[in-house]
Amino acid sequence: MFPGPGETRRRRRGCQGPRPPKMSHFTSEDEALLQSMLRQLLQSVKEKITGAPSVECAEEILLHLEETDENFHNYEFVKYLRQYVKNTVGPVIEEETEKCTSAQNQGEISGYDTLVQHLTKKTCESKEYREMMHALKNVMMIVVESLINKFEEDRMHDKELDSKAKKERQSGYYTDNCSDSDSSFNQSYAFMSQEQLQLLTERLDPIQPKEIRQEALQTLCLVPASDILSSESWPSLRQHLTISLADPDATFSEKILRFYAKTFSSSPFNMTKEVYTSLARHLELYFLSGGYSLHISAGLDVTNSDINRLLKKVRLLNEYQKEAPSSWIRHPEKYMEEVVESTLSLLSVKHKPNHAASPDFLSPMHFLALLDIKAVWFKKWTHAYYSRRVVFRLLERKYKSLINAAVQQCLDYFEFCKAAVNKNSNFSQQHCCDMQSFSYTGPELQYIYFVHSLCLLGRLLIYKQGQSLFPVQLKNKKDNISITDVLVLFTQLIYYSPSYPKTALAAHSDNYSPESLVMEILQVFCDQTGRATECLYRDAVIDALLHPVQSLLSGTEVYINCLETALLDVADILARFAASEDGLSLLLYGENEKNAKGSLTAARVIVQFTKKLLHDNISLLSGSELMSVKGAFIFVCRQMYRTCEGLQMLIPYALHECIAEAWRKTSCLSERVPTPVTDADSISSISQESKNSLLWEETLLDALLIFSTTPKGLFLLHSTGAMNDCVNFMVNSLSKKIQTNEYEDFGNRIIVTQMATTPMAAVALQNSGFIKALVTELWALLECGKDDLRITQPKSTPVDPIDQSCQKSFLFLVNLLTYPAVFELLSKQDIPNKPMYSFREVPTDIIDIIDRLIILNSEAKIHSLFNYEQSHIFGLRLLNVLCCELNTLLLLETQYKVSQVLLTAQEENVTETSEGHGVFIIDGLSVERNHVLVRINLIGGPQERILPLRELDKGSGLYPWPMFSSFPVPKCYLSEIPRKAEFRQVLAELIEKFVSHLSESRMDCYFSTGSYKAMDADVKKENLSSVQKLGVEMTVRYGKYLNLLKEDAENGLCFVLMNCEEFLKQQQRTVVSSLCCLQEHYAGYDWFASSIFLMMSGDREKTVMFLQQFSRLLVSAFLWLPRLHLSMHLPVTTLEYGIHPVYFCSAHHVEMLLKAELPLVCSAFHMSGFTPSQICLQWITQCFWNYMDWSEICHYIAICIFLGPDYQIYMCISVFRHLQQDILKHTEARDLQVFLKEEALHGFRVSDYLDYMETLEEIYRPMLLKDMRTIRAQNT
Repeated sequence: MFPGPGETRRRRRGCQGPRPPKMSHFTSEDEALLQSMLRQLLQSVKEKITGAPSVECAEEILLHLEETDENFHNYEFVKYLRQYVKNTVGPVIEEETEKCTSAQNQGEISGYDTLVQHLTKKTCESKEYREMMHALKNVMMIVVESLINKFEEDRMHDKELDSKAKKERQSGYYTDNCSDSDSSFNQSYAFMSQEQLQLLTERLDPIQPKEIRQEALQTLCLVPASDILSSESWPSLRQHLTISLADPDATFSEKILRFYAKTFSSSPFNMTKEVYTSLARHLELYFLSGGYSLHISAGLDVTNSDINRLLKKVRLLNEYQKEAPSSWIRHPEKYMEEVVESTLSLLSVKHKPNHAASPDFLSPMHFLALLDIKAVWFKKWTHAYYSRRVVFRLLERKYKSLINAAVQQCLDYFEFCKAAVNKNSNFSQQHCCDMQSFSYTGPELQYIYFVHSLCLLGRLLIYKQGQSLFPVQLKNKKDNISITDVLVLFTQLIYYSPSYPKTALAAHSDNYSPESLVMEILQVFCDQTGRATECLYRDAVIDALLHPVQSLLSGTEVYINCLETALLDVADILARFAASEDGLSLLLYGENEKNAKGSLTAARVIVQFTKKLLHDNISLLSGSELMSVKGAFIFVCRQMYRTCEGLQMLIPYALHECIAEAWRKTSCLSERVPTPVTDADSISSISQESKNSLLWEETLLDALLIFSTTPKGLFLLHSTGAMNDCVNFMVNSLSKKIQTNEYEDFGNRIIVTQMATTPMAAVALQNSGFIKALVTELWALLECGKDDLRITQPKSTPVDPIDQSCQKSFLFLVNLLTYPAVFELLSKQDIPNKPMYSFREVPTDIIDIIDRLIILNSEAKIHSLFNYEQSHIFGLRLLNVLCCELNTLLLLETQYKVSQVLLTAQEENVTETSEGHGVFIIDGLSVERNHVLVRINLIGGPQERILPLRELDKGSGLYPWPMFSSFPVPKCYLSEIPRKAEFRQVLAELIEKFVSHLSESRMDCYFSTGSYKAMDADVKKENLSSVQKLGVEMTVRYGKYLNLLKEDAENGLCFVLMNCEEFLKQQQRTVVSSLCCLQEHYAGYDWFASSIFLMMSGDREKTVMFLQQFSRLLVSAFLWLPRLHLSMHLPVTTLEYGIHPVYFCSAHHVEMLLKAELPLVCSAFHMSGFTPSQICLQWITQCFWNYMDWSEICHYIAICIFLGPDYQIYMCISVFRHLQQDILKHTEARDLQVFLKEEALHGFRVSDYLDYMETLEEIYRPMLLKDMRTIRAQNT
């Protein structure tokens, strides 16, 4: 209780009360003063003490008063004691403090906590402290004894007061207007024995005279509630009080209610439930009595004294209903069940068999609805399973009539609304009753009951136990009412009930319109999962939702209140449907997917309506109303076409073209608006119309941008011509989100990943400044650190090769730098290799990252880095991932001689010895370089090449892998040379004959090709590009390792590549484009032709003949990527985008099937911000080289040729299925894209998954082959 110095000074200035004695001596005046101050303290905390259920609880309240009472330090008694303690032991504390200060200076005592402990100990052991405690104890015993005596005197005096004084005291008690007399505190206490309580119970018997009952009731109010409820007389007393609540004397029944209220607030649940059931029973008897004659048609005047008293009783009941759930879980279930059953019994009075109530009967439910219109009590009772189970069990067994009545109430209101709408009456102003009114008409009472029923049903239906109460049978209905029927009813209320514009409702916190209440219910329903939504995802509900849409589409007359609000609500629910898997399936295919083909599904209706909105063909809407509805329905479509299956359904409607057309129109208008500057006056001068136009333009750009979440959607976005604008919009949005710490947006990362897979989008990212911002942020994290860190907080030394702060930027670069992007950004660009680099010189492009972090071939570059080792390791790790894509490897190697740079660095990283041959220094950089060198110079699958680990041997602590500074790579990194298997020759011959047979059949030939005569046999390697030369070297080296090729194989492969290029050139067209990939030659190496060359064991004539025949088949478009480079068989628009059909067709369907077949893997990709299409395109482009062993590569090519091009898709799905557990693990580790790009497919065998692929074929082949065949003549 010792305050701080500042607190002491403050209180000293504020204390003007009596000063305590300086020493431990108390006079009689001090005793009287203490007695007065103690009485004042007790008077101030009287309510807290009287509310305690027992004496022990009262003691606990007093002991913890300082913690719970904010006025504790303002009580005169506390001030007096504080000053007395200070006067007595203050000098002791000061003396000990001085001693401790000198001891601290000498180093004997250190630390604040030690000092406090020392002072406390010394003070408690002092003579002054012991005398003080002794004196306080003696004087307080005298003071307390005097107070007890005074209490007894006051009690005897109270008994002698006349009845008039009793009445005055009674009224004063309830208003808590306590006087300052000595007896005022004692009025709150009256401790009675069991005999006295029994006598009190007898005096409260209704047969006793009124005066005796009133006096007994006054005494009862003074007794602690806990004593009464735990007494043996309580059952009889409870019965008397229940009957007395109906006493015609309003004052008497009011006193009982106040006693009940006091009991509710101060007693535990196991006691208060007795009082609650008593009150509920009284009300039930009252409504069942013959004297009750209130009717709905007569209305309700709450100023009437009888009705006012009835409402007070119901309100007290309702307040307890809302508070009880917070405590009943701590008590036996039977207590809660008594409360629930008494409540339900009361509310079902109208439906009891022995009660011949008319339909006009004003039931207890009407009164409860008046006080709790949104049924908060029911919401709280059903929130926890503990109580929900009991409530629903009782409703099902005994009180189902309550559910029937609620459903009937909703049906009656709907019929009334529908009739009013069809009459074109001014229905929007009806039933808008003032909830603060003092009287209610009959229709208003019915409406309030309807709202209560609506909220009750809405809460009940979201639970499984609540749904089990349906169907229900109503008296005036032949058929049962199912859950779906109720939900359809709710949906129809959206547009048939009175509603108001959203702007009119914005200012009201409580909105009781049926439309808003139904929306709350349906929104909660849509957020549920499992069985709760099964009854929602039904064709009947969708039909009800789309009723106004269908009417507007067909041009029929629409009888709807506030069309704008209704359509916005419908769009909101449809968007929530589309956001869930089951809801989206319902929109796309209906309940029965098999019957959806050719039928007008909900998705088709929605997209048709959206197109009509975009064309401004809805005459009933105009201006801002039309704009809001447009945006809402575009959002519904977005939720659908952001998925592969949704996009497939919407493609025939060309929605992307409609949105793009609307954007172009809006963009032309917004260009006339002056650009706002930061000056406030200029901003305010822009008209609201202009702001709306700009907002609408952003909405349309955002809608177009969402197309790029899928491969085929990105292809469609290219066709709109809005790619650059969409990318600029996305980059601006991202920059804003970075500033508000909302950068963790999986959707935007997926969009960037998809865009990086296409050359045009990659260039757009570069031009928008996105790559510059990414590189700049990376450099700040690697070299500069964050600007907001104080200089006194040094940066921790990284433990991981890539620090956690840089991990996100690293993954973004991995996602971004696919081969199409790398080729556009780096093709024919030289490394700067400056003689000097300033510390302030920050990289801004990918070429700068390669120059400053990867190819550190000069002292100037090394000295320009603050964190040389960490930054260079980052660059080497990035290089390692990039080189997993073989085309990127060839580009980096031919342009920047990466291998030679790394070899030179290894050669320089040796110890100096007298012999001249140094030993490699083992450090983080040399280990990384060794790993990269092996990876980029050896081709092979998981069982063909061995990649060195990046860690020391756990046993010896040494690095077991040999390092090298010149080629060839040590043989230990290659597995044992495999033997040439005979089955490979057989497989090659079989493929050759099969393709030859198909190429002679017009039915099987998809492409038409002219005649071609092979070139002369003396084609040399010099005729090829540098990339092709290096590719030939790597292929031949791999073929020789496999024992498939002879020494002169290089010339044979050059012959094949040159002939293929010339042969395909005959089928190419000229495309004028700034894209590097659309120039004359194919941007990359022909890995498929090289694979066939190896399968044919280096026979160049066979290989060329096979490829000529193979080029006529559809499967060639998907296995042999150079086949369609600038091909005349593709539309010109497709060629201009630089996107291969493997991406917008095969990879697109991989993503679609992945969601259906492997949902966990699909979710893992989404959470990682990575896309299956990107890694699949990489696998397919290089024919799984480096990912599978040669035998499995042969099987992959064979099954696609023999079984069909769709097996390419099934193959990728099988790989993902094989990797499922690894994918989930690396998603958790946040390195999924690195794992998929770097790791080979260990343990994967094509033959193990043939059965699985066949099952996929049975399901998906018709759709896939149909789509694959559309690449030739028409835009996808």
